[in-house]
Amino acid sequence: MKILLSVVALLLMVPGPTATGQERDLDLVLAGGRVMDPETGLDAVRQIGIRGDQIAVISTQSLDGRLRASGKRVGASGLVVAPGFIDLHAHGQSTRSSEFQAHDGVTTALELEWGYPLIGRWLESRAGKSLVHYGATVAHGHVRTLAMPDLAKQAAFETERTLGLETLEAILPLPGTARIAGFSKPLDVARLPLLRELLDRGLNEGALGIGMGLQYYPGAQADEVFRVFQHAARKTVPVFTHVRSMAVDAMQEVIANAAATGASLHIVHINSSSLGHIGVTLEMIRGAQQRGLDVSAEVYPYTAASTGIQSTLFDPGWQEKLGIDYGDLQWQDTRERLTAETFAKYRKQGGVVILHMMKEEWIESALRSPFVMIASDGMPYAPGAHPRSAGTFCRVLGRYVRERKTLSLMDALRRMTLLPAQRLDQVSPAMRKKGRVQEGADADLTIFDPARVADTATFERSLSFSEGIQHVIVAGTIVVSDGATVPGVFPGRAVLGRYRTP
Repeated sequence: MKILLSVVALLLMVPGPTATGQERDLDLVLAGGRVMDPETGLDAVRQIGIRGDQIAVISTQSLDGRLRASGKRVGASGLVVAPGFIDLHAHGQSTRSSEFQAHDGVTTALELEWGYPLIGRWLESRAGKSLVHYGATVAHGHVRTLAMPDLAKQAAFETERTLGLETLEAILPLPGTARIAGFSKPLDVARLPLLRELLDRGLNEGALGIGMGLQYYPGAQADEVFRVFQHAARKTVPVFTHVRSMAVDAMQEVIANAAATGASLHIVHINSSSLGHIGVTLEMIRGAQQRGLDVSAEVYPYTAASTGIQSTLFDPGWQEKLGIDYGDLQWQDTRERLTAETFAKYRKQGGVVILHMMKEEWIESALRSPFVMIASDGMPYAPGAHPRSAGTFCRVLGRYVRERKTLSLMDALRRMTLLPAQRLDQVSPAMRKKGRVQEGADADLTIFDPARVADTATFERSLSFSEGIQHVIVAGTIVVSDGATVPGVFPGRAVLGRYRTP
């Protein structure tokens, strides 16, 4: 009898089916939120069950009975449960930058405009250190310098030196370096095979395409750029480009290359790349799409840009080209507006400047174009960095959805989640499970209050977290809980291109 009682007691201690006959197989339950999935159009109150790093079940019925004893229930009543936002253009790739991105609802932050020359080494440096998923293109602007015999040795040294930096020095190159010299120098046609090898090395290490910031290295001649587009088409990888100038012919150059080669093309920050020509450039992209070209674009929702003051953007004649003057420039570190004297001083010193050069209607015209995605162009973390580094997605939701009604909520979410995922799903099949709230999709989710969501960062003070983002989940792990950062968790994983080799 004692043995029988002991066996019964042991059986009672073993977890079994719940009273409803369900297994306790869920690690996280999101209860009663307004679930919005841009792909299926679902917009209804649902219960979401997460197992591991995937969405296991979406139900109209309570899932509390399936929650493991060690699991967590998060109430989402009155909140929107959306796919985690995917930022295709995030220069800030440090732990601190990722925290601001997470509080803006971002679960995947990618450096695709510029990229990195040594993708494999960079991916290793980020492993286990990121709140959000990360990835990058291979940087055409830098590997072309590695292909120049007189600059290759110094360029390789500089590339190694920057690997451990948390700020993306790639967009803020120092004066007198091989990279600066290479930016203004044409590449000998005989070096094109080596350039292709270097691009392939990046693709084989996991790059998500080719990053091409043409305006920053005018030495890249039209024939070189065309050959890179050809190579991208052969490899079936996208080209992410900052076009050569804020002019219509710069757009025509890259769209013509896409048409002639069949390469996939993504044009970054269509607002600052177009300025007053944005109506024409949007028509050009729309026409290219209607004729079967794989061309896309993005916008950030601010009327100021930000870049390095030493870049070729500020070569003589910049006032006429940009339609601004010294007083429209703001120094990141002090937030002061510049004069001719301080411009000369900082141009020699080097650093980041904010350019107040766009109009609200240019932003809205891009947002009204259904094919334009949202991306931040977020700068590396600094206290006075451009507010887009912290508030891009919540600014769209607060200002342009709730207040100005430029977009519907579902359309805005589509531009932040599904469209960016689809932009990458050919080069990175893993993206087919992101940007969606569906059973079997990755558990990357953003839960926010649509009545309160808003950006708080401004041009006058230090960066600050957005408001209204209640919870953020990355790979099934909560990284923002009740509006606060969860300490000590780094679930972000590398988003890899399909050429990655072991």
